[in-house]
Amino acid sequence: MTNAALFIARFLIGFLMIGGAVNKGLGPDGAGELLVAAGLPFWLVWPALAYNLLAGGALWLGIAVRPVAVTAAIYCAVTSFFHLQVFIGQDDPWQLTIFVKNWAIAGGCLALAVAGSGAWAWKPDHPHA
Repeated sequence: MTNAALFIARFLIGFLMIGGAVNKGLGPDGAGELLVAAGLPFWLVWPALAYNLLAGGALWLGIAVRPVAVTAAIYCAVTSFFHLQVFIGQDDPWQLTIFVKNWAIAGGCLALAVAGSGAWAWKPDHPHA
């Protein structure tokens, strides 16, 4: 049961990360506008896309799950603030939901960081899995 639960957790969080990469690749304007509204350059969409893709892939494969999960937790916590629209004077209730969702995902990532990859991983014997 534990290995199955860890595999599913890795898959779901990885799916979210890869979905974020695909979303940024197909339509970078949404994420880019949030960055610009926060005073950051639009081009940061591209490193975010690369991080989403690499982190999601690592979680799917079970590679370096502990460090990847820690960085994903930090990523989710930091990016949550781009959805706190109060700071940029917009009123979109859905953005508050995304803000809270990002914190919940950060919590799931921290749980993965503690638990590791489980046995169902590309390299389950890797010391940082």
